[in-house]
Amino acid sequence: MARLPRLTVPGYPHHVIQRGNNRQVIFREPADYEFMLDLLMEQAKKFQVAIHAYVLMGNHFHLLATPQADRGLPAMMQAVGRSYVRYFNRRYQRSGTLWEGRYRSTIVQSERYLLACMAYIDLNPVRAGMVANPGDYPWSGYAHSMGRRSDPLITPHALYWQLGNTPFAREAAYGALVQAGIGGQDQAQISQSVHSGWALGGADFIAALQESTDRRVTKGRAGRPVLPKEVN
Repeated sequence: MARLPRLTVPGYPHHVIQRGNNRQVIFREPADYEFMLDLLMEQAKKFQVAIHAYVLMGNHFHLLATPQADRGLPAMMQAVGRSYVRYFNRRYQRSGTLWEGRYRSTIVQSERYLLACMAYIDLNPVRAGMVANPGDYPWSGYAHSMGRRSDPLITPHALYWQLGNTPFAREAAYGALVQAGIGGQDQAQISQSVHSGWALGGADFIAALQESTDRRVTKGRAGRPVLPKEVN
């Protein structure tokens, strides 16, 4: 079966994940994380992609990003992927592939899932048992969202700004959201959607999104189509 083209629609937030081949380590030293962050900042600006949240793990990374143009996100990811492989192979005197195929992504319904997806990304190191608190992990945008440091890679989404009328109110509200964690159902849906490529949202959102693209945005029913019964 032919592989569906990646679902990318400008103006919508996209949850992106890129893994190392066979889940191998893609960041060995602090310099590697820093190089990737510089790459992302450079290419996001070049291709007009707003990054709202990110986390760089040892063998993969997540982004929550909104492209402004049709090819913005794919072009950014291609440029980042190629440049980082050249850097990594040269630094560690290796050759060959680094990534587990092409990146995976899904479109996220802002009103229903954007803040949950941000929290899902920021809580990744906690779920992995690397830290007890997301603020203890240095390679994510969580500290920026909490006002602990300024991260030039982050462009806050409008829904983050709506969390409060002051920076303190927004930071407190987002911190409470992350502290509460994500329900099991939402966590499963966020994970499943980014790996499958199907859009994440309610029925009305899916229907409206489908109007903007020729590519199918949600999984169809399995099996043969049901034929109408004959009337005798």
